Amino acid sequence: MIDFIRGNVAAFGTDWIIVDNNGIGYRMSYPHPESLVLNKEVQVFTYLNVTQDGISLFGFENREEQELFLRLISVKGLGPKTAVKMLAQSPYDAIIQAVETGNVSFLKSMPGIGAKTASQIVLDLKGKLVQKEAEVPQTAEVQDALDALKNLGYKTGDINAAANRMNEEPGLTSDQYLRLGLQFLMKKKIGG
Repeated sequence: MIDFIRGNVAAFGTDWIIVDNNGIGYRMSYPHPESLVLNKEVQVFTYLNVTQDGISLFGFENREEQELFLRLISVKGLGPKTAVKMLAQSPYDAIIQAVETGNVSFLKSMPGIGAKTASQIVLDLKGKLVQKEAEVPQTAEVQDALDALKNLGYKTGDINAAANRMNEEPGLTSDQYLRLGLQFLMKKKIGG
């Protein structure tokens, strides 16, 4: 998948943009073209959708919006065009709050979302969109180990659990904390 494209804004319309990257213009659906300036460099996070009807590219301002889009299209009956329209109509935080509070009427007010789909969104995504960072202040060594876990692809919930375990052992080096975190997550994975 194309994760992001960096280049200059060559053109944009009401719901699309073209990003010029080394002489190649990538046209994509984009929820916030009003925030762009022609010929200014941008980094657009993307999702490439391949179906038997064709190939479509969708673009997002930041990683969080891209992640929310991916969560939305995982819901049965909700396609990428509808998900990008949701992001265009409502701020990221408003959609997450609606899902977390079960506000079906707010979700139904979005284009292309009926009562059944709105209920399915809440059912599938409630509790999965908000992941709080570890609130305990970290030492530099613990933070280095947590950053390493994040770079290895561990999810926020797992990293927070490992942080709690690391904080039980003060005075270790970054490498020792990383080993401790990996051992902890391995035991957690196999149910030990």
